[in-house]
Amino acid sequence: MTETAPESARIAKVLARAGVASRREAEAMILAGRVSVNGRRIDSPALNVTVRDRISVDGKPLPQAEPARLWLYHKPLGLVTTTKDEEGRPTVFDNLPEDLPRVMSVGRLDLNSEGLLLLTNDGELKRKLELPSTGWLRKYRVRVNGAPTDDMLAPLRAGVIVEGERFQPMIVNIDRQQGANAWLTIGIREGRNREIRRALGHVGLSVNRLIRVSYGPFQLGSLARGAVEEIKARVLRDQLGAGPEEMQPTAPRKGAGKPPVRTKPGLKPAKPSAASG
Repeated sequence: MTETAPESARIAKVLARAGVASRREAEAMILAGRVSVNGRRIDSPALNVTVRDRISVDGKPLPQAEPARLWLYHKPLGLVTTTKDEEGRPTVFDNLPEDLPRVMSVGRLDLNSEGLLLLTNDGELKRKLELPSTGWLRKYRVRVNGAPTDDMLAPLRAGVIVEGERFQPMIVNIDRQQGANAWLTIGIREGRNREIRRALGHVGLSVNRLIRVSYGPFQLGSLARGAVEEIKARVLRDQLGAGPEEMQPTAPRKGAGKPPVRTKPGLKPAKPSAASG
């Protein structure tokens, strides 16, 4: 009887699946000589590995991949979405609960933005959720200084070019005028760097508050500022569709089945975790 050859995958994908880093970060780690396969350091991500290969990062064996998990986090103002900040500013990862595993953010929210930030322990799931082809709508409540009109906002609905960069058409609704400010609801599907602020600035409006309220089917809802809540595995499978690789059944890990993690602002900061922003 012929033994079936084990399935192979690119080394960076395997590292991402194990939660070491995003696929892009994993490739950088490989190029930096931090990854070894079967005792030999590698310097190219163009390598396929199988479950039989012994992989180590910085001299430590690669941890076994855990089931993909996803959390909702209500990001407060004043935190950057990076692992470490060159200016020493606090990061979202400094303020997560200590019992949370190593996580990465799905996309970013800048220092002066708040609201829903998705966190995951799985680099491949992170990549899937960030891909423009996923097509998930991201909704924001936006306060601007001024009195916007539908005519003023029409270019955003059609798609604009800002500093040589084309932004896809946005969904823009005027909610209410409040003194010198107005509240808008804006929906985008790409999430380019500071896209909403730059697009509104292009039509003469200055943003003074920006809150992400949803990312695809996942809602901020009443989640308290600074709190974290895990999405149930069943809900995650349903929302991602049938059979994605990263949601295939895996052996339950120790501690699985615990209720969603909810935290309150002011918890003792956890040690910084490596993550992508």
